[in-house]
Amino acid sequence: MPSVAIPIQPLARLYRGLDALASAERYLFTPADMRALLPAMSDAAYRALLSRAAKGGRLQRICRGLYLYAPVRPDTGRLLFHAAARLRAHEFNYISLETALSDCGIISQIPQNWITLMSSGRSSEIDCGRWGTIEFIHTRQKAATIGNQLAYDELCGMWRAYPAQAMRDMKAAKRSLELVDWSVVDELV
Repeated sequence: MPSVAIPIQPLARLYRGLDALASAERYLFTPADMRALLPAMSDAAYRALLSRAAKGGRLQRICRGLYLYAPVRPDTGRLLFHAAARLRAHEFNYISLETALSDCGIISQIPQNWITLMSSGRSSEIDCGRWGTIEFIHTRQKAATIGNQLAYDELCGMWRAYPAQAMRDMKAAKRSLELVDWSVVDELV
């Protein structure tokens, strides 16, 4: 008796493909990334499949256009930075403002689960649900102009402003300076 190949259900195909692609460093996927795993599926059926996968919990919606593949169990402490890098991959972005200043001790109090970035893209706030918020502030500065004021943060996967640049960004963006510890600024800048 000849064996008959049983077709793999679309959800199982999606998970099998994500199992092969995902790693501790690569756990965020756009719908376009995952679309390649199911090229023959109609757009409407594909959107319904993503919705069903998100309801099942293995695929978690971070924000519009970005999903986390949960079986990888990533370190979610850097998730907002990784999400920002994926969302604005074609823009010049760097960690600055309150986030950079808090990390070096110049600002002592900032909202938890909120990161602030400078971006060549438009200003916006991206709600990432239980993970927090990403705030992009538009800048016209070019990487070639301020490159010596930035260092690459491998854990975050993004450029990070040195304290002096972060302070310039705060002033240029007209951010509140009330929480700035000026004695620390004098030491670091």
